[in-house]
Amino acid sequence: MPNYIRAFVPGGTFFFTLNLLERRRRLLTNHSDDLRIVFADARRRRPFTIDAIFVLPDHLHSVWTLPVGDGDFSTRWHDIKAWFSARIPKHERLSSCRARKGERGIWQRRFWEHRIRDEDDLRRHIDYVHYNPIKHGHVSRLVDWPYSSFHRYVKAELYPPHWAADDVVKELALE
Repeated sequence: MPNYIRAFVPGGTFFFTLNLLERRRRLLTNHSDDLRIVFADARRRRPFTIDAIFVLPDHLHSVWTLPVGDGDFSTRWHDIKAWFSARIPKHERLSSCRARKGERGIWQRRFWEHRIRDEDDLRRHIDYVHYNPIKHGHVSRLVDWPYSSFHRYVKAELYPPHWAADDVVKELALE
C-alpha cells in the first residue's frame, strides 16, 4: 500500500484536484446544489477559505487557505466527499472491495494536493482553476460556465468578463 505524504502546513494555501471514480458520470454538475450544501456545512464545522473553485461534471479543482494553526485539509475533504455521497441516490456499480468496506462508488479514493509556495504560484493556480471549463471544451467563454468562482472574481473586478488565460496557464493546462 502506498504511503502518501501530505503537506501539513498550518494556515497554508493549497491547490486540490478531486475526481469521480467513473469519469463519464455527471454527478458534480447534476447535483451542484448538494455540493454547495456540503461545502457550506464543511466550512461551518471546520472553517477554511475557498480562494477559487470550479466544478466540472466529473472532477473539481479548488484552492483553499486554512486557518492559522490548522493544516488538516484531509478531514475536510473526507467529510465533503462522504456527505456528498450520502446525498446522491445509489445507482453506481460497486467493486467487491468497496462493497465489503461499505463504501460508495462515487469518488476516487484519494485526491491530489499541491502546496502553494508564493503569490505567483497562487495566481497561476487560480488562473488554472478558472481556465478549466475552456480547457475541457465545455464553454468558449468563461462567463457561460456557472460552476466556478470566476464570477466572484469578475464581480470583484479581479478579472474582466472576457478573460481567458495567459500562455503560462494554457501551458499548465496542457500538462
